[in-house]
Amino acid sequence: MSDLSFIHTVPFYEITALLVLAAMIGLFSLLLRQPLIVSLIAVGVLAGPSALDIVQSHEYIELMGELGIALLLFLVGLKLDLNLVRSLGLVSLATGLGQVLFTAVMGFFIAVAIGLDVRTSIYVAVALTFSSTIIIVKLLSDKKEVDSLHGRIALGFLIVQDLVVVIAMMTLSAFGAGSGNTGEYEGLLKVGSVMLYGGIMLLFVSFFIRFLANPIVNRFARSPELLVTFALGWAALFASAGDFFGFSKELGGLLAGVSLASTPFRESIVAKMSSLRDFLLLFFFISLGMNLDMGLLGAQVGPALIFSLFVLIGNPLIVMIIMGILGYRKRTGFLAGLTVAQISEFSLIFMAMGMDLGHVEPEAMGLVTLVGLLTIALSVYMITYSHTLYRFLEPLLGVFEKKIPVRESNEKLEQIEHTDYDIILFGMGRYGSAVVHYLKQDGYRILAVDFNPDEVRQWKKRGYDAIYGDASDQEFIASLPLQGVKWVVSAVSQHELGLSREDPRMVLIDALKHTGFTGRIAVSTQRLQEKEQLKAKGADIVFLPFYDAAEQAAIRIKERSEKIIL
Repeated sequence: MSDLSFIHTVPFYEITALLVLAAMIGLFSLLLRQPLIVSLIAVGVLAGPSALDIVQSHEYIELMGELGIALLLFLVGLKLDLNLVRSLGLVSLATGLGQVLFTAVMGFFIAVAIGLDVRTSIYVAVALTFSSTIIIVKLLSDKKEVDSLHGRIALGFLIVQDLVVVIAMMTLSAFGAGSGNTGEYEGLLKVGSVMLYGGIMLLFVSFFIRFLANPIVNRFARSPELLVTFALGWAALFASAGDFFGFSKELGGLLAGVSLASTPFRESIVAKMSSLRDFLLLFFFISLGMNLDMGLLGAQVGPALIFSLFVLIGNPLIVMIIMGILGYRKRTGFLAGLTVAQISEFSLIFMAMGMDLGHVEPEAMGLVTLVGLLTIALSVYMITYSHTLYRFLEPLLGVFEKKIPVRESNEKLEQIEHTDYDIILFGMGRYGSAVVHYLKQDGYRILAVDFNPDEVRQWKKRGYDAIYGDASDQEFIASLPLQGVKWVVSAVSQHELGLSREDPRMVLIDALKHTGFTGRIAVSTQRLQEKEQLKAKGADIVFLPFYDAAEQAAIRIKERSEKIIL
């Protein structure tokens, strides 16, 4: 094997080798139709000390990964609706604390049952309660589901989990800082100081939103390049403050986004920063793989499989039970529940702290490491294919839904003003809005559907009939007032569908056929090659917005030219 030691002479060489390796494995993963996150973690394992040992400048990789984390949560905070957060506070708190309590108690008894001592069992049980906010938010962002109801509920209980992580870390730090009464006193002092600093940060954010956000951002927005620099610096500043004050970089980055969410430039910031976010997160996932010590795994395969099955199945089940009791539909509970089917990078940090204190042995660290590797990899597939998985398991999930799921049913019934519509349109983006505008002028009665609650709220304020819903939800489509509807139109925004998202147009057409809909179906696409495929699926008309607009432009130019000649 050729000598690769020259790579370690300059950090630039290491980063170069890492990027080339990531690109090659990423392409191979794409050809095999595998989720990118799994391949990036594999890159980290290959580049780490357990395999090729390419990277030794870990601080550079971790620094860029931490910037990616700050930016990811910053962009989520930018799009966070505070009114919706308040309305979802109960379910977020109940599911977050309920899942943590269930996992900790059951995890402890499982650990004792397989032969671990009591102290190690406590550590393992607590480590299993943490879910990876970064991986979940990244997957939901890729699937364009952060704005969906289940996405926002998931974000809410992940924030609750992050607060539990902070408390657990501070408690463990108190053990390291001293013993007896002194250690307990220092632990309480740390908790109190974090709560104080958190309150101060919230007060500052409230003051900033009210008096400073718009004037400051307006000045930076005069230069697009400066706006990007400001946004990245603002996210890093709040993440650093969160880390310094003890309530995590993630919550700091989220607060940074919330502080700018009321400005008119938030969409511009999101558009400009998304690519940079994805690039920096590459290093986070690689760093996660590099820190997995494969040498500790050895004899832990059996126990790790037991704990992995517990996390992959038990965590989603408890979330579904709690959300069902609170009155949510089984679909919402299922999709939200899948997001907690893995443990977090903080689980490994927590166990490492226990090792430093002499509370647990390296074997326990190896056990949690293997559980993390298995649950992260498998949960990525579960979340990626969540809608397909739901349709497969739907007949078994009725027990998790009340006869009348009041938290969703009442809300939707209130939103529908009438039951006699000519057209139902999915997707209230720019194209869908324009279609509704012209059809309304001709007197058509239209019901608009979108899975972003913000869009629904804005449309209802403008006097339109609008309802929250998902074109991929067959139950929801069957509940619509389809009787007498002449057209169902899909103007859903086009995203890269591939692995991370199903094609909602195909699901919509199938669901309409299944309900016996007798009207006609129209869908839009930006890709000419999809036209025949959509028609074969059952679409009566396929709109090509860019091509249709270009054709109309050419006709108008031709008409004007003929008038000039005459």
